[in-house]
Amino acid sequence: MPNQKAIVIGAGIVGLSLTRALQAKGWSVTVIERHPRAQGASVRNFGMVWPVGQAQGVTFDRAMRSRELWLEMSQKAGFFAEKTGAFHLAYTDLEMQVVEEYTEAMQGLKSAEVFTPEQVLSKSPAAVTRGLKGALWTKEEVIVDPREAIFQTANYLETLPGVEFVWGRAVNRIEGNTAFSGQKNWSGDRIFVCSGADFETLYPELFQSASITKCKLQMMRLVKQPENWRIGPPLCAGLSFIHYKGFQVAPSLEELRKVYEKKYPDLIQWGIHVMVSQNGIGELTIGDSHEYGLELSPFDRSEVNEMILDFLKSFAQFKDWRIDSAWHGIYPKMTNGDTEFVHRVDGYVTVVNGLGGAGMTLSFGLGEEVVEEL
Repeated sequence: MPNQKAIVIGAGIVGLSLTRALQAKGWSVTVIERHPRAQGASVRNFGMVWPVGQAQGVTFDRAMRSRELWLEMSQKAGFFAEKTGAFHLAYTDLEMQVVEEYTEAMQGLKSAEVFTPEQVLSKSPAAVTRGLKGALWTKEEVIVDPREAIFQTANYLETLPGVEFVWGRAVNRIEGNTAFSGQKNWSGDRIFVCSGADFETLYPELFQSASITKCKLQMMRLVKQPENWRIGPPLCAGLSFIHYKGFQVAPSLEELRKVYEKKYPDLIQWGIHVMVSQNGIGELTIGDSHEYGLELSPFDRSEVNEMILDFLKSFAQFKDWRIDSAWHGIYPKMTNGDTEFVHRVDGYVTVVNGLGGAGMTLSFGLGEEVVEEL
């Protein structure tokens, strides 16, 4: 069969995952990115490859395949990736009950252990131990620095035979098997549109009719910690239990949700659940909030960042709390419970989108699945 040609629109993690999978199957690939480098949600997140958040079954298996590929790519592309595992800390009896229920439900399916406060301290000098009842410990989680990992992955893919990147060109029209950007155009056997939260440029009617919206999150990064001090695994607290589908196997989860709704109404209003991860050079990424809708303010709210910091201080302690940078990201999110939006527009064009806040966790696996179905 003659070499087939694909056009991938967007050099975020979804576009990169498709590019990797297509090239591995012998396709020639041209990736077209509107910015000189990727600037969207793919570089504005924790860098958490987070199988623990995924429900058992298809999405957990996809997350584990993505984890495998992230570790492989970190070696090939030369970026930081650490097999950290993760802690979900529990400070109330009810939180501890959820930890125990989840651990019991996951026996024989994936790693999940109940840790004592002493065991937590042995792995994390950053965990606040006052009032700590225990924690959920899971082993699968991996941390990368998204700013480094996305750029280095693109750089690596660009060295592979048959892969070309076109930077700084926005595709604003597709006709048949041809993508257009001003007076330039590119043709291929297949076109993949990986446009993230840009619903307006290509196929706007498709997005208007789909069960999809946008989510804005606010995040911060703290300075490099002194003397190469490390926090150990990324840390979360109880609010993360009610955020991720993976914990829905715990019977006490709804009771916990009701407690939080009364105890933390402002945090619930802004969709805040607080986490921290550390990159290879020691900086700490913290967040985040979740606002949903198609009319999201371009202005960040200082009180949201303050709520994130205040709650973080209830379960984490650092050497240096100075903020190096603050930002917001916007990602697409399915409203019907789906974990992805893969839509075949016609014989040439497929839209791949809607991974929600799990883009880093699911993209490499999803890209492989989409290409396998060609």
